[in-house]
Order: sequence, then structure tokens, then C-alpha cells
Amino acid sequence: MTNNYIAIILKIFSVIFLVLMDVLIKKLSSDFNTFQIVFFRCFFGILPVLIMMLITKSSLKTKKINLHLLRAVFACFAMFLFFRAFGVLPLADVSSISFASTMIITILAIFIFKEQVGIRRWVAIIFGFIGVLIVFRPGTSLFSLYSIFPLLGAFALSFAIIIMKKLLSYDTPPTCSFYLHAFVALIYLPLLIYNWQQPTFNLWLMLIAMGFCGGIAQILMTNAYKLSTVNLLQPFDYTAIIWAITFGMIFFNDYPDRYVIIGSIVIVISTYYIIYRETKLGKKINRLKINQRHI
Repeated sequence: MTNNYIAIILKIFSVIFLVLMDVLIKKLSSDFNTFQIVFFRCFFGILPVLIMMLITKSSLKTKKINLHLLRAVFACFAMFLFFRAFGVLPLADVSSISFASTMIITILAIFIFKEQVGIRRWVAIIFGFIGVLIVFRPGTSLFSLYSIFPLLGAFALSFAIIIMKKLLSYDTPPTCSFYLHAFVALIYLPLLIYNWQQPTFNLWLMLIAMGFCGGIAQILMTNAYKLSTVNLLQPFDYTAIIWAITFGMIFFNDYPDRYVIIGSIVIVISTYYIIYRETKLGKKINRLKINQRHI
């Protein structure tokens, strides 16, 4: 029981650090282009990952370097789309839409893993995408091209997570995390050099803090899942929406309207039901269908 309480605390703090990273991304978006933000997110984020590797005694050896690179390519698209969206949209909107990856992975699993999806999960998927439409409100003056960035990011994220499922058969989570950070930083390095914007001292501190928040979130989350189960910890992932709303109001004066709140509730219910059904059916993929933006 003690382990469960510790795991819950670690999980909640991992979500808080993730949302704090999003706050810093949004603040930095007014001073830097998205390429530079993604690069420093991974460059500074790799330091906590190395600490995690030392603690877990994980190895850098891998036989699937090509898969790690492919995963990083999808992660590049996902990070760019999410980070760009944070620069122009409220935190709560982007955070809620990110959970669409659960529904997308469920659909992809049908074609990639030949997974059987019953009528209940199909209803949950449709219900979830209705929630996405409620948040988006297409056809209104509030809808723009940037509004679909989080959904496109969720698609790219879903492919990265599917690849991670394969990689976890060969490498440890810290090893996968290391190669993700390293490859994404290397891929964005030429774009960083070409679009370089000199940070001030205070902006350097924010860039470092952004990377560390992402890396610390990973460490906390990994240890939480070592101590407890997905069934217990998964609901606490949805507190990200609450923190996003809270921090959005505090730092950016963003107050969510009823459509964002209703849409978020619909998305949460649908994605939670998908996880619940797959846990009940004994599906091994359920661990990978939780919100994985900080992996």
C-alpha cells in the first residue's frame, strides 16, 4: 500500500513538471522559433535522462538503432506541432487534444498488431473524437489552422509510441529515452544553426529549466510505474488538464470556456474507458495508450 501512495505522488508530480514544461514552452515561443525550442528541450532534457540511466544501470547498447531513429523522426514532427500549438493556443486546449493519441493508437493497433477492437471501444473512440470537435469548434471564428496542430501532433506521437512498443522488447525505457532525445536534438541541430536567435541570460535559464522539467517528468513517471500499476496511476494523467487550466489562468490569463471544459470531459471519459476495457480484457498494449508526451 505504501508503494502505491508513493507511486501516486510521483505520478502527480511528473504531470506537474510536464505542464510546467508546457508553460515554459509557451513563454519561450514569443522569443524563439519552434526549432530552437525543440532542440533545447531535448538537449537539456538528456541530462536528467543520463541520471536515470545511471540509477537504473541501463546500457546504451542497442540492436535497433534504425528503429530508434525512425521513432525520433516521428517525435520531431510531434514535438514541433505540439510546441507550435502551445505558442498560439491556450494550454488547456492543447493538453486535452493530446489525449487523442489514445484513440489513434487503438485504431492503428488494428492494422499494425491485428488487434481486435470490440463495439464498446469503437463507441468510445467515436465519442472521444466528438470531444475533439467540441474543443476545436470547426466552422466558428475561433477555429484556425493552428487548431489542428495538436491533433496532427497526436497522430505523429501515436506512431512514435507504436514504435516504442517494439523497442521495449529489446531496450530499457531509459535507453529508449536517451536515443529519442539524442536523435531529435541532432535532427534539429542544422535548423537551430540556420535559425539561431541569441538568448539572454534569463532566457538561457528558461531553456535549461524547460529541458530539466521534461527530463524530471520522465524520471518521476518511470519510477511511479515501477512501484504501481497502470490501472491505479492512469487516472492521474488526466490531472494534466486541470493543471493546464490552472497555469493557463495564472501565467497567461487564459480562461477556458464551456466548450473546452465539456470537450475535455468527453475526451477523458472516452480515453479512460478504452484503457479500462483493455485492462479488463488483458491487453498488453494498454500501458502504451496512456498520455505519453513526456516519454
